[in-house]
Amino acid sequence: MHDNDKAQQHKYASINEFYPIYLSEHQNTTNRALHFIGTGLMGLSFVTAMLFHLFAFFALMPVVGFGFAWLGHALFEKNKPSTFTCFFFSIACDFLLFGDLIMGRQSFKTK
Repeated sequence: MHDNDKAQQHKYASINEFYPIYLSEHQNTTNRALHFIGTGLMGLSFVTAMLFHLFAFFALMPVVGFGFAWLGHALFEKNKPSTFTCFFFSIACDFLLFGDLIMGRQSFKTK
């Protein structure tokens, strides 16, 4: 972890403190959908790698996870992904948002 990452991580005391900031950076419906797809495909890649011993699927995990998310930020949200400033909390919040969308605690449409 870079020194800047450490400074950003310590800026927030917990995931619960960071999650509202994360959500504020993910207001666009298409961006949320792309995050959902990327996180889902990342999980599917992990399960595929483990179940079928196709370990090349581990290499796909960051490609699909970050690829869909960064595309959403660049084209739809028009902001810089928090992965660059708060790496571990950002990834954890990707999974929190994924779960919240499945459970109905968050919606794809925010506005």
